Amino acid sequence: MPEFVIRPHGRLHDWIAHEKGYFRDEGLSYRLATDEQHENRLKELDPATGTLREIRSGAYEMYEQGGGAKGEAHSDISCACHWTVNEAATRNVGRMWASAYSVMPGAIMVRSDSPIRWPEDLAGKEIAVGYRSGSHYTTIQALEPFLKRADIKLKFGGMPWARVDAGLDSDVAAITVWGIGYYVCEQLGMRKVVDATFMGGFMVPPPTPTEDVERYFRALKRAQLDIDLAAERYKHHYAREIPPRYRERVDVRLFGPGERVVFLPYSRETFESTQRWIHEHDIFEAAPVLNYDAATAKHAS
Repeated sequence: MPEFVIRPHGRLHDWIAHEKGYFRDEGLSYRLATDEQHENRLKELDPATGTLREIRSGAYEMYEQGGGAKGEAHSDISCACHWTVNEAATRNVGRMWASAYSVMPGAIMVRSDSPIRWPEDLAGKEIAVGYRSGSHYTTIQALEPFLKRADIKLKFGGMPWARVDAGLDSDVAAITVWGIGYYVCEQLGMRKVVDATFMGGFMVPPPTPTEDVERYFRALKRAQLDIDLAAERYKHHYAREIPPRYRERVDVRLFGPGERVVFLPYSRETFESTQRWIHEHDIFEAAPVLNYDAATAKHAS
């Protein structure tokens, strides 16, 4: 059986399933593959101006370059925001697993000494997000009840940890963070201005056997129950995915339970309404090609 390559996403599930043998119980020949050099990249400043460099590349571009896989390890299963996974699958860049999704805790945050207190205070202020990544879409969605679209000013600041650097160093007025980055920023004194929790989707490259994906999710379901029952037993795993520059500055025992995997269908209605939202906001230049049935993979039974 070919090795099933799993790309963790900062959540506890994959590490729990590995530690407790759930993947092995399912007969899955697998490997957990991280890409620390890429994921933990430092912020980039423009040498001419000293300001945060604009980086127009993110989760969607990673999938496009990898043919539906994330990272050099060519993952067989990975996760990103549902908007990007939806759009990539619609453009025939991998398949979206339609039998589960996740929910990622997130927020638009500012430093403790910031004068920004309310969402309306963010009008015209730079908010660091990842280009065509979860923080990009969720920032718009979270602020639209409070601000006109023209008043939402995004700064594409690179990878998640680079944006944490930028927020803590006051390179931008605010940052949008999720998952572990959210917990790190919270513990290092940043304040939440508005919640930006969002839905994640799972991406599967076309050659990946459906049977292996089903084995993977059966193991994750057991891990989700472990987290719901006693998350504190497993929070030490968070340290695996925190870059060294922050690992010794935080206590992972104080983190929340993190991303939650939901074992419900990502429905046709959800898929199509998300497509409308993406293109109403002009985040991608051209209209998509494939429909729900062609773009998704689901349980065989």
